[in-house]
Amino acid sequence: MVKEKEFYKNLALLSLPIAAQNILTFLVGLADNVMVARLGEAAVSGIFVANQITTLLQMFVTGLSAAMTVLAAQYWGKRDLAAVRSIVGIAFRFALAVGALLFAVVSLFPTRVIGLFTDDPAALGAGVEYIRILAWTYIPFCLSSVLIAAMRTVETVRIGTAVAALALVLNVAFNWLLIFGKLGFPKLGLRGAAWATLLSRLCELAVAAVFIRRIDRKLHITLRDLFAPRSPYTRDFLRYGLPVIAGDLLWGLNMATQGGIVGHLGVVSVSAVSIANTVLNIIAVGLYGTRDASAVVIGKTVGSGDVPRVKQYAKTLQVVYLFLGVFTGLLVFASRYAIPFVYSGMEPQTISMAQQLLLVLSVTIVGTAYQMSTLTGIVRAGGATRFVLLNDLIFVWGVVIPSAMLAAFVFHASTPVVFACLKCDQVLKCAVAVVKVNRFRWIRNLTQLTEEKGAEFVGVRPTDSV
Repeated sequence: MVKEKEFYKNLALLSLPIAAQNILTFLVGLADNVMVARLGEAAVSGIFVANQITTLLQMFVTGLSAAMTVLAAQYWGKRDLAAVRSIVGIAFRFALAVGALLFAVVSLFPTRVIGLFTDDPAALGAGVEYIRILAWTYIPFCLSSVLIAAMRTVETVRIGTAVAALALVLNVAFNWLLIFGKLGFPKLGLRGAAWATLLSRLCELAVAAVFIRRIDRKLHITLRDLFAPRSPYTRDFLRYGLPVIAGDLLWGLNMATQGGIVGHLGVVSVSAVSIANTVLNIIAVGLYGTRDASAVVIGKTVGSGDVPRVKQYAKTLQVVYLFLGVFTGLLVFASRYAIPFVYSGMEPQTISMAQQLLLVLSVTIVGTAYQMSTLTGIVRAGGATRFVLLNDLIFVWGVVIPSAMLAAFVFHASTPVVFACLKCDQVLKCAVAVVKVNRFRWIRNLTQLTEEKGAEFVGVRPTDSV
């Protein structure tokens, strides 16, 4: 165990702003749920199925940001800022391309896309109405997420919290104005919620861009860095980053498939799962913040070449994850009693089912806290990027999806049983995680000397020192 107070202080200074950013982001989702709930179950279900596409995009961007962090954090440990800038530019261009592609597909075929996740006419109609506007948020969301993740890579984390706080305030305000038609604004209902999300996403991007261009004093990143046609790090990014992107994209596809399974269980089940997941995401922000902070700490330390310290950090972090997992599980269990008050406009059957699902989550979140943080915050950040991808492939498509489909469509089990099948991997993966991380074969220094790359590449300035 690490005994130096500085380690825990640095971990907290990284984790807390990231956790605050996450909770503010998830509060946006909660605000949407609570305010749209006044429009009825069909509206909540419509947003849920439409957000399956958003979830898929979010997981891609999360994977892209994680891939950038795995490589860039190690260069940050060597204080090679030119390399970090170039890697950020690669991620930025990927994000722009994928956001534009998904926008085009959803805009051209909204009914077919929503139809993949539900066959309920009410949910389908509401989802199509919502996603026609929501699709315009995809590009600004992708770009702002990468820019904020770039700042996090070099341990500048407060901007992410500020942007998330702004988004929350704007989203709630625009929801109030446009859903219900306040202060002379048109009463748009479900479309108002979509417009509120779009306006807040545009503001997020504007603030992130201004900060990076005018205020940041570490990266000094420019448009030339973001749009450079060639980079000497592209091959490394693809080699080490693609497994990370594929892993998170696979997880997004997994979540979308789970959404499709739940979507065929009825409007009540969809609404209950939406409520339970929203509550969990808010309560579990500390886990996600610690995981993301761990990735930066581990990557930076591996890049510096201090292997004994990497091992010591890994052992300590595992204890931290377990403690946070148990604490979070207790909070999730207690949150069941607040559901009737927060979602007072929902049907009693929906409230009861949401409480049952939170009981399941109060157990599985302990496993999530350990295995997710260990495998992505330590093992993947330390350089073993392919292992997490392979592990997810086996568990998701070999265990989770088949068991949930059998439970739902063959045995016609209750929604809580199907939900438990969808979450079973969170506990099963713990056995793999504890063996993998404590063998320490995942420690791989992925950095290369910048001067060996060649000065002829466009967009790479001389190596900077901090």
